[in-house]
Amino acid sequence: MKLTTKHLKSDLPAGLVVFLVALPLCIAIAVASGATPFSGLIAGIIGGIVVGSLSNSPLSVSGPAAGLATLVSGAIIALGGLESYSLFLCAVVLAGLIQIALGALKLGGIANYIPSSVIKGLLTSIGILIIAKQIPHVFGRDKDESGHLIDIIPFEGGDWHELLVPLQKIEVGVVIISLLAIIIMVLWDKSPLKKKLPYVPSALVAVVFAIVLNQIWIAAGSNLQIVEESHLIVLPIAKSAGEFFGFFTLPDLSGFANGTVIMYGFIIAIIASLETLLSIEAIDNLDPERRITNTNRELMAQGTGNALSGLIGGLPITSVIVRSSANVNAGAKTKLSAIFHATLLLVTVILIPGILNMIPKGALAAILILTGWKLAKPSVFKGFWKAGKYQFIPFIVTVLVIIAVDLFAIIPALSGKGLIIGVLAGIIAAIGAILHGNLKNSYFFHSEKHHQGDTITIKLSEEVSFLNKAAIRQTLDHMPENASVVIDATNTRYIDYDVLELIKEFRDIKVPLKNIKLELIGFKEAYKIDNTQSVQSSH
Repeated sequence: MKLTTKHLKSDLPAGLVVFLVALPLCIAIAVASGATPFSGLIAGIIGGIVVGSLSNSPLSVSGPAAGLATLVSGAIIALGGLESYSLFLCAVVLAGLIQIALGALKLGGIANYIPSSVIKGLLTSIGILIIAKQIPHVFGRDKDESGHLIDIIPFEGGDWHELLVPLQKIEVGVVIISLLAIIIMVLWDKSPLKKKLPYVPSALVAVVFAIVLNQIWIAAGSNLQIVEESHLIVLPIAKSAGEFFGFFTLPDLSGFANGTVIMYGFIIAIIASLETLLSIEAIDNLDPERRITNTNRELMAQGTGNALSGLIGGLPITSVIVRSSANVNAGAKTKLSAIFHATLLLVTVILIPGILNMIPKGALAAILILTGWKLAKPSVFKGFWKAGKYQFIPFIVTVLVIIAVDLFAIIPALSGKGLIIGVLAGIIAAIGAILHGNLKNSYFFHSEKHHQGDTITIKLSEEVSFLNKAAIRQTLDHMPENASVVIDATNTRYIDYDVLELIKEFRDIKVPLKNIKLELIGFKEAYKIDNTQSVQSSH
């Protein structure tokens, strides 16, 4: 998609909205990742300007993602901490190069081969990890700790665990700001003010409130005031252009021969690619114009952004659903809005870093806790339980393995690698469940050869699993206009949730757009899909 200024009246206001959402999130995610706030802003700027320019997604917004925070934190610690950050940057560059290769090899459809139950399990476990890691910051404990719950009981002569240390010495001012920030965000989204100011994000309101309250405490000389640098954001302030460019960190080239760096490069590439592809699919469905993003080109754009971000000191980048959906809701038409939001981030870093340095970390912890809650709320578990064993087993296996490895550290040598291990365990569980269900019934998917004007019949087998999702999607996506299509599930006992969603998407979106006559036969009432005998566009 070419860059155009035809929709400036829509794109510039939308870009401003996304900027207001992204500013606190870029900083919060960097802090949660154990990196400097400046690195998060670099990623936000590169994600908007570079990825936004190269991508053909008109509405997606890229930047640092909460879903990678735990992985990045583990990688930085494994490579020697913030002092060895330049080694970690090699992993980011390598991840970008791998993504470029994936796009060049046309592997942009790889997400279709991973069941949504596993992906949801990944996101849910990330939410749990984010919440656990932010608890100390709520109490004013901002030192880096291991964060492994296996150490929760202090042994004789040993250290208290990260989650218990805050109970020994609570920073009252930090606790007050953290709790009030959570309350403000929850109430803001439900208040009448939100209707009057729909484009003002609750996270920004909480951050502004935290800054103002702390400045009042400082002016009054209150014991609650937060003045220690360990409890505040610390961005470098440049006195000249040369000094500003000196703030960027270059990768240590020796890291490209480091086995740990290479391993994390591959893991970051896989997780970042999955998160990007899922976000792109969701945003394409929200696009009022129903434009389709080329996923192979998207991977190459993301890879270019990650390689550049790693070269100058930034965090890994993905397409981010929160910022992208805010972009859609604000009325954006083209990718100019994403580029404009990143330009505003750059201007902010250059002109007002002093104001950003007033932000208490407790407010950012509150933002991340609510972000984690949205990913891991009980309704997610309940939904998969109701969806049946084929959905729940892979989901819960993914969650439990990731939590066991990264939070409980049951195998210390694997600490920091829980995300990829959990995904692999979930896929194995999903395949095992499907193979068990297919012991008695072989799978077949049949589509009759057709010519224009013929009826196209797709007959589903007795068991339709997520392994068939990619083939079914390809078939449905290439249906010709004005065709007559029959999807026959008469003999089908089980249809995977992902495949059902695919058929519903085809019925609700592609059928009206292509003026297709659709006939659905034999779908069970439990699938909640209309057994309509003639569904056709009103064109």
